[in-house]
Amino acid sequence: MRPMWKGKRLWDLLWSVLGLAVLAPLLLLIALLVRLEDGGPVFFRQTRVGYRGEPFLIWKFRTMVWRGESNGNGLTVGKDRRVTRSGAWLRRLKLDELPQLLNVLFGEMTLVGPRPELPCYVALYTAEQRAVLELVPGITGVASIRYCYESEILGAATDPERAYIETIMPEKLRLGLAYAARATFWTDLLVICTTLRHIIGTPVVKASTLHAASPRLAE
Repeated sequence: MRPMWKGKRLWDLLWSVLGLAVLAPLLLLIALLVRLEDGGPVFFRQTRVGYRGEPFLIWKFRTMVWRGESNGNGLTVGKDRRVTRSGAWLRRLKLDELPQLLNVLFGEMTLVGPRPELPCYVALYTAEQRAVLELVPGITGVASIRYCYESEILGAATDPERAYIETIMPEKLRLGLAYAARATFWTDLLVICTTLRHIIGTPVVKASTLHAASPRLAE
């Protein structure tokens, strides 16, 4: 696997610091909205598997009812009843992911890379798929863009967790490894711009579109 471009860590540091500084007013506003929703904690922290299998705590704005993650599996499926009103809005615009700039600042994540997975799902990786653990996990990536409606897609599946494990997860891993093999400064920049453009222009998703995007999940 070809190594990433040498300035990636410097790029991450620059944009995580700049992003946290520029977005500070928005982050404070979101924190206030989350707090006012039900009086619970602002942030949600969860163990994920990072570079070379090292566990770390990911930062997110809380989008579920307090301790909602303990009532169900690690997947958010369709119109999950655990998701709060403000949480649904944050998820739709991907604003709940902004605190992960802290993970980038601390060196636990990068801006562009495969999404960090829960330990229970990493345990299911094949020997070939475990190559993804040689990559620093990212806030966004080609798989994140491809499966930006993952929750809705899983909501159309008869068995969401099986659909994730057998269909979505392997494809996300394949996309992550394929991208890393050719990643450069310019491709990372393109992924970031594509992510922002997609978020700004997020359309309403129709059921027919979801079935067309991943027909196997409805089986």
